[in-house]
Amino acid sequence: MSNLKMKEAALIYLDRSGGLQKFIDDCKYYNDSKQSYAVYRFKILINPSDVVELDAELGNHILHQPLKAAEVFQSVCFIAVKTLSLIGQLQTETQINIVLKLTHLPSLPSYGLDLCEFPLDYTSQRFYMMQGIVIAMTTVTKYTQGARFLCSDEACPLSKGFQYIRVHVPGATESATIRNDFLCNLCASSLQEDRKFRVLGDKQIVEIIATKGLHAFQGHSNNQPFRFQSVTIFLRDESVNKMNIGNEYKIIGIPTCVKASQTAVCIEANSITFCNSKVPSGISDNFRCLLSLTSSSCWKFTAILANIFASQITPPGTYNLLKLCLLMSLVQTTDRNKELEDCLDILIITSDTLLIDRLLNFSINLVPRGIRHLVSTEIFPTLSRNKYGTGAVSIQAGSALLAKGGICFIGDLASHKKDKLEQLQSVLESRNITVYIPGKKFGEDTDQQMTFPVQCSFWSFVDMDSSSRRNAQKINTLIGQMDCSLIPANLVEAFGLLINCNESSPCHPFLSTVQHTLKKAINPEGLLYAASRQFTTEDFEKLLAFAKNLNVEFSLEAERMTHGYYLASRRIRTDSICGSKLSASALKYLVFLSEAHARLNLRNKVLKEDVLIAALLFETSLTLKYGATAFCVAPNAVFPFELYNEEYLEQRDLYLTQCQQQLEQFIATYGPGTTIFSSDE
Repeated sequence: MSNLKMKEAALIYLDRSGGLQKFIDDCKYYNDSKQSYAVYRFKILINPSDVVELDAELGNHILHQPLKAAEVFQSVCFIAVKTLSLIGQLQTETQINIVLKLTHLPSLPSYGLDLCEFPLDYTSQRFYMMQGIVIAMTTVTKYTQGARFLCSDEACPLSKGFQYIRVHVPGATESATIRNDFLCNLCASSLQEDRKFRVLGDKQIVEIIATKGLHAFQGHSNNQPFRFQSVTIFLRDESVNKMNIGNEYKIIGIPTCVKASQTAVCIEANSITFCNSKVPSGISDNFRCLLSLTSSSCWKFTAILANIFASQITPPGTYNLLKLCLLMSLVQTTDRNKELEDCLDILIITSDTLLIDRLLNFSINLVPRGIRHLVSTEIFPTLSRNKYGTGAVSIQAGSALLAKGGICFIGDLASHKKDKLEQLQSVLESRNITVYIPGKKFGEDTDQQMTFPVQCSFWSFVDMDSSSRRNAQKINTLIGQMDCSLIPANLVEAFGLLINCNESSPCHPFLSTVQHTLKKAINPEGLLYAASRQFTTEDFEKLLAFAKNLNVEFSLEAERMTHGYYLASRRIRTDSICGSKLSASALKYLVFLSEAHARLNLRNKVLKEDVLIAALLFETSLTLKYGATAFCVAPNAVFPFELYNEEYLEQRDLYLTQCQQQLEQFIATYGPGTTIFSSDE
């Protein structure tokens, strides 16, 4: 009686949800087809909440005994086919393969599978929900969806018909569906597969890690132990190619183990949903107050941000130019499912690699996808054989794809080999990476290739005091130009910003840094400055999370100034032999820098004041690469004074106003519409 009641509830649910009409339409497709089928596969969309309201027992079966629940729907569908004469060729109930697709699971702890928790329950064959980031995936292969078997004894009544039908069930291996040792229940003779009725489906294997496991790639140094492991997801049929490397997903599926001796958890995926991060509602009260106090200026707020940023690593007032660039790069990251095109790549020339390394490592931990690349791992995707023996090639993500929408900090450029640097240059220029899969090596008939978009900003540094640099012969440089002879010129060009961090300069006083280091050695957890107590790391995290989700647009003045500066700068850096030294991506970087400064100011409109900061940063970088030109910018133009109080902020505003007038004059002299501007340009 209980089983009959569940069947009635299943039929009522199908009728109310529209599933019955879809089932009838699918049956019509099979009935009209000229092809003969041994297995008829039907997908039924299930909303567990609606089913539980209708019949608690059926809902309980769906959530906790999904295979038995599928049998209930199988019986209902078979009766419907026979009653309504929907498929003339259908003979037995076993020919119907029902796949229940769940819309969601109850928001209760018992339905979540957290890979950072121990022990893991993968023995109960029921649905769980887990959330994770894709770190590897295979190419698509085939599996047996269903097969027909016949008794080998021709005298046996079961040597004909569709009595022996085997279909794939979640957690089953290929050998559970296709094998040569099945016996007839009637005469005990061996069963033989009727191969012309074998049904094949698509299969793909994906590896994910729990979102919390990403901390292992972020260079955390809080000495707090944590555990994580990857989980293998089996995607089948319509779920194939629905997941991309680097993206975060919610997966509903049934945990299983491929082998009894295997400790790795596998999940047969039932449904997949892309995860979008929540947009934060605002910023901290302290930053809101600071924004209000500096509202009269377009430059003061970001100047103070750079001044006090990362005071746990370096004292306020040091490395302000670098810290401003880091903040601008951080606000160009994204948590949403969109292509990250506005990347700000930064290459730093420094003599204090330890401090710069700490500063960059601190900064990447302020965004969800800040990845610290380890030299022992790979930056870009690599190939390996699939450990489950399916014959598919496994593509491992690498640090760059794992940092999707965020920052990939690759450390010292000198730690990477020449071929890796060439690969990095190619990626910086094209923003994608192509993986070639040799067919012979992996048992395929033909070679394949897969292209992945690289949607992250790269940070790196070069030690200007390394032994190889000290022993190298200095080349003649122009005024303001840095000697970057040990770095391939094309690679330096590929980075959007080149920054010189020289600790002996007036902007980086050596004594305060030494005092800071000694105090931190005595009291590592202490907050040494008032700024550290007033504006915490959590405050900066909230600020960046809010700022990077702002949609900004250019004002007409800002747009004209951007194009004017680009064309004027391109004009004076062009010669008849080498052509223009400005790449095609130069204008793009100017736009990104302007947008970033506007976002950091928490504005939706890009003003000409933002363009000025972008132009000064970009011109400083160009000067380091190629030397100074007619628009001569001082190395410390963005921060000409040490920011001690309001008076110095006012002086900086006056200085930047003068710089803006010089920029406008530069555009008027060398930009569009001037006598020296050619018609081609």
